[in-house]
Amino acid sequence: MKGYLGIDVGSVSTNLAVLNEEGGVICHRYLLTHGQPIQAVQKGLQEIYPTLPKDLEIRGVGTTGSARQLTGLLVGADVVKNEITAHAIASAHFYPDVRTVIEIGGQDSKIIIIRDGLVTDFGMNTVCAAGTGSFLDQQALRLNIPIEAFGKYALQSESAVRIAGRCTVFAESDMVHKQQMGCAIHDIVAGLCEALVRNYLNNVAKGKDIQKPILFQGGVAANFGIKQALERELGTEIHVPKFYSVMGAIGSALLAQEKMDGSGPSNFKGFGIVDMSCHTRNFICKECENTCEVVEFIVEDKPVSYWSDRCGKWEAEVKKF
Repeated sequence: MKGYLGIDVGSVSTNLAVLNEEGGVICHRYLLTHGQPIQAVQKGLQEIYPTLPKDLEIRGVGTTGSARQLTGLLVGADVVKNEITAHAIASAHFYPDVRTVIEIGGQDSKIIIIRDGLVTDFGMNTVCAAGTGSFLDQQALRLNIPIEAFGKYALQSESAVRIAGRCTVFAESDMVHKQQMGCAIHDIVAGLCEALVRNYLNNVAKGKDIQKPILFQGGVAANFGIKQALERELGTEIHVPKFYSVMGAIGSALLAQEKMDGSGPSNFKGFGIVDMSCHTRNFICKECENTCEVVEFIVEDKPVSYWSDRCGKWEAEVKKF
């Protein structure tokens, strides 16, 4: 039995998915990265391994996300692609007629415009946290509301208050002011959801040709309040895929399958890497005037790879492990 592994490592979450030859999801995991991408990937592999069929052979591995290069080195990826490509591939796999993908994750947000199965335009927001899941987490903690119940609170509102959503600082101070005025918590939560949506549409999606069918994915897609606010602003139904939280990983697995179809064995290093001692360290190279801060990847106390140097002196040093 052939399987294809996809791994999406971001600043907030690390997601894994294993697909069969027909593109069906055998298993998946959504984990928090906690600033330790290597350990998060190892933990994810350790968790999914016992759930896989005994006769399954991993024939291809793909990585994506902000730590895709590091993850690719760790696991032995056959293909390393950006998040836009991975999310678009996964979206078209489940919804072949999709035309717009809204993706809001923990640290950034994206919009992908698809026409006839191809990406024709996209936008990303990686500067301001006001339109991301981490901001919602912070406000849920401040309001003493479980993040899982955040959307339900918003749906209870009949009159959402107006929250300034263009900046996290202004949004938080505005929320405090509304609380001091005696506004109900569910109205404040609903107002925050609407503010996040306005911020997204006025920044990430500004000038984009948004057409239906529209998919909403990423961790924030679990928030019913955000989904309702998006539908109200756009005036149309929005679909949330079954595997909304791991679509990047699924897309990576699909890309790996496409790359390895009919080719030789995978570069996958096996599930034994969960027991390896792996870490990174930074150092300043002073061999030229660039004085680059170089990142060194170390496995079992042996340096195996380097990156982030400008001249390429260190990046050429890649060793097998």
